[in-house]
Amino acid sequence: MKLASLKAGGPDGTLVLVSRDLTRAVAVPDIAPTMRTALDTWETAAPALILLSVQLEAGECARAFSLDPAVLTAPLPRAGQFFDGSAYLNHIELARRARGDSLPGNLEDDPLMYQGASEPLAGCRDAIAVDDDKSWGVDFEAETAVITGPVGMGADLTEAASSIRLVMLLNDVSMRRLIPAELEKGFGFIHGKPPSSFSPVAVTADELGAAWDGERLHGKLISTLNGKVHGQPDCGVEMQFGFPRLISYAAKTRALGAGTIVGSGTVSNADRATGSSCILERRMIEKIENADGRSPFMMAGDHIDLTFSDRQTGANPFGGISQTVAIAP
Repeated sequence: MKLASLKAGGPDGTLVLVSRDLTRAVAVPDIAPTMRTALDTWETAAPALILLSVQLEAGECARAFSLDPAVLTAPLPRAGQFFDGSAYLNHIELARRARGDSLPGNLEDDPLMYQGASEPLAGCRDAIAVDDDKSWGVDFEAETAVITGPVGMGADLTEAASSIRLVMLLNDVSMRRLIPAELEKGFGFIHGKPPSSFSPVAVTADELGAAWDGERLHGKLISTLNGKVHGQPDCGVEMQFGFPRLISYAAKTRALGAGTIVGSGTVSNADRATGSSCILERRMIEKIENADGRSPFMMAGDHIDLTFSDRQTGANPFGGISQTVAIAP
C-alpha cells in the first residue's frame, strides 16, 4: 500500500491511502487520523489499511478523491527521530576530498551518520527556502529512506530489518558553504542541514517487488536539475551498508520510537557515466579532472526533480520530488 499525508489537519497532517497509480486517495480517520497514529498502532492499523487499499484499487471506495501532490506534506511530517547515513563510499571519498578532510580508517566497517532535523519535514512540492541563495551554497542530495516501527536499544540486524515499515525517496538539502565552519567547531551540523523533503508517498515493501531486497532499493534514482539530467546512479549498487545495518547503528545507545526515519546518504556509483546525485560531488569530479570552472550551487529560481525508475520495469512507485529554491518571506 501507499500512504501520504495531507497538509490540512494540523502539524501531523491527515493520513490518506493512495492508489497505486498515485491519482486517487482516501482519508482513513476511522483507522488512523495521522501517519504517527498508524505507525504507533501498526499491528492493527496495517491490516485495515490493506483491506481498504484493495477496495480503492477496485474502485469500490466512495470517499476517494483525485489527488494533487501539491496538497501533500511529507508522508511523516514530524518524525520521532531523523538519522541520515552515508552508505555510498564513492560519495564519502569525493565529499571528504572537497572539504580537505581525511578518510576514516574504518570507512568500510562502520557507518557514518548524523542526526538531523526531524520537524518540520517538507513535502514533495514545497520550496527550498533560503535567506541567502548566494553565500549559503544550496545543494540537493538524492537519497532513499525508510520509516521504522519501534526498535530496541542494541537491536541486531534481524530486529532492525523487521522494524522497516515504509520506503520513500528523500532530498537531503545541504547548505554547503555553511557546513565547514560548523564542522570546525567539532560539534556537527545545524545550519548546514535544513529540513529535508520527501516523495509524495511512502510505500510498503510488497509494492516494490524485486526492487526491494529487504536491505536496499534497486533501481535508478534520477536527479534532473533545471531540466537536465544531473545523475542517475543505481540505489542498489555500491551501497556499503544496507538499511538494517544503518538502523542497528542508530540504535546502539538508544531505543528508536515508531516513526523514526533513516536515510541512505547520497546515492553514488563509481561509474562516472551515471552522473552525480548532488552538486558537490560533481564539483569534486570536475576538480579531479581539472575541468575549467565548477558547477554552481543552486540559486533562487533553480529547480530540482528527483524520481525513481525500477531496474526491471521502469516503474516509479513513489512519485517525484519537485522543488524550486526560493527566498523565504
